[in-house]
Amino acid sequence: MGVVAKRSSMTFFSDANSHYSHRVRIVLAEKGVTVDVIEADADNIPAELTDMNPYNSLPTLLDRDLVLYESKVMMEYLDERFPHPPLLPVYPVARGASRQYIYRIERDWCVLVDSLVEGTANAKTLEKQRKELKESLMAIAPIFTEKPYFMNEEFTLVDCCLAPILWRLPALGIEMPNNKQTKPLLAYMDSLFERESFQASLSEMEKEMRAPQVG
Repeated sequence: MGVVAKRSSMTFFSDANSHYSHRVRIVLAEKGVTVDVIEADADNIPAELTDMNPYNSLPTLLDRDLVLYESKVMMEYLDERFPHPPLLPVYPVARGASRQYIYRIERDWCVLVDSLVEGTANAKTLEKQRKELKESLMAIAPIFTEKPYFMNEEFTLVDCCLAPILWRLPALGIEMPNNKQTKPLLAYMDSLFERESFQASLSEMEKEMRAPQVG
């Protein structure tokens, strides 16, 4: 767990409803980085981003003269700039595996989340995507009987990517059953959501996604 301290002055342009922005906010909280968070959305992009970000997109991280506008790049940059606590394994093989897990999360799950959030597909397609995401997450539940985090003994950037998706399941119309199969996954979710950094990372909009469970 990162100790909250004034270690840097950054500006983070964040979409309060985006799981891509949320994953970066978790890293910032884990590292205890002092950051000015400017909330915006796709329909309300700050004018100053036009000159800094060629894609005029969110999230965007500004650190002095450096401008980053891809969430995975931001997370790794923050992990290298503020090495404690480390959020990627030390050894190259394990680091490569973690990067591959993040890639698979984006290919297999983020695309489904993005489509469900957008909600422009027909009802049949959206229901199929909900079913696919739910069943895919249930299928990985057993791995959390072996290690407390995603394929790791320690909390990593992989968990930073997965936590925002799991938090959003009710808002996406997905309810995970509470049974023997899902018990390890539900325990993992509880451990993520109880982390001080995770609670600190939540926007007001995100808190409302699970309002009855937020203190």
